[in-house]
Amino acid sequence: METSNKVTITVETTVHKPVAEVWKNWTEPQHITKWSYASDDWHAPNSENDLRVGGRFLTRMEAKDGSFGFDFGGVYDDVRENEFISYTLDDGRKVTISFINHENETKVIETFEAEATNPIEMQEAGWQAFMDNFKKYSETLS
Repeated sequence: METSNKVTITVETTVHKPVAEVWKNWTEPQHITKWSYASDDWHAPNSENDLRVGGRFLTRMEAKDGSFGFDFGGVYDDVRENEFISYTLDDGRKVTISFINHENETKVIETFEAEATNPIEMQEAGWQAFMDNFKKYSETLS
């Protein structure tokens, strides 16, 4: 695949929590399993995360009715605590996530290379749904 043909998509949210809390909720497996799905008929029963350059992550995502599931995983390329993460997915696509701290809220901006199977709009909506779940989960924690 030629790199000049890759389409990138950006999704974002603002979480009304300090960056250290947002980072923890984004990166710790016990939190990832609580928000890492696009709709309520899905769940993430398992997550592993070795948050360091060269470390692997893997989150299992499944339909609650057992009809479908897949592993979402990759390897970290860059990790700067409370600021930035980049990784390469198992299929070779690149993803970056920036955490921008502003007083007691944090803007999370995620940019990813689109895959060729599904429409761009569908991918953007799906990844944004993950962001929305993350925001909702993070803001319900005390």
